[in-house]
This record gives sequence, structure tokens and C-alpha cells, in this order.
Amino acid sequence: MELSFGFGTRDDGSLQLLWEDGERVFCRGWHLDPDGTRKPVLAALPAAEHPRHSILDSFAHEYGLTDELEGTWALRPLELVREGGQTMLVLEDPGGELLARRLGGPMEPGSFLRVAIGIALALGKVHQRGLIHKDIKPANILVNGETGEVRLTGFGIASRLS
Repeated sequence: MELSFGFGTRDDGSLQLLWEDGERVFCRGWHLDPDGTRKPVLAALPAAEHPRHSILDSFAHEYGLTDELEGTWALRPLELVREGGQTMLVLEDPGGELLARRLGGPMEPGSFLRVAIGIALALGKVHQRGLIHKDIKPANILVNGETGEVRLTGFGIASRLS
């Protein structure tokens, strides 16, 4: 099933639910490029059927930072979709899972250090761009277990340094 804004679902018509953090639900789907290529993307949707204005404002704010976020250290917004009474923030999908889902038990030291260094490097890039994230938590850190890469998300309340 393909929706009019170029975001699609799996062949069975459903989005793949990845995680929910109380305010947002993250799903995996695909984005249809102008040349017809299907590219995997993440979609952040409000968790509530009737979301607070603050969550919708945070999606718009994060989308407004698109030009300042790089895909090497952040989940870059691709599109802010408002259709059929729903708002969805479509993000690049580099693969991986939230750190919050990986924290169920002890991490081996090498894995812990790779993640910690990745977080520090990503935060350094945020600050180099003149931004303060203001919501660093495991639910806003995406870790690719295969590559060890770390990307930040949840820039909905980030601010610019003066």
C-alpha cells in the first residue's frame, strides 16, 4: 500500500512497529524516491490518538532543524507529513535500534565503550552545529549493533546557542 505522500508500508499493508517511548511511536516503512526506488525510512507518530499540541510542535521543530542535522550522527528528518488528521515525521533509517531496548542487562566492555564514544562524538557534532539537544536519554539514541554507529534523535526541544 502506498500513501499519497510517498511513504509506504510493508507488502501486507502494515507498518513495522519498532518501539514506543510513551509520546512517540516509531515504525519502519519505505519512502518512494522520484526515480521509483524504495528506500527504508522511520516514521515517528504521536502515541496518543489525540496528541497534545506539544508533541506536534516538537515534530515541527525537529523538522525545522533538518539542514543542521547530518545523517552521520543524527536521524535526519526527510518530511513532515500532515494527512488525514495525522502528523508523521519521516526520518532516514540507517538501521539499528534504540539504546533503551539494548539496556536489559550488562554490556560487554568493548560494546559499552563503542557506544559511549559514539554518543560523545555525536554530541560533539551537535554542539559544533550550535545546538543543545536538551533531551539525551536512551530512547533518543539509535545504535547500529553491526557497525557500532550511533545516531541521535528527539531534537524536538533542542535549542540553538546564541
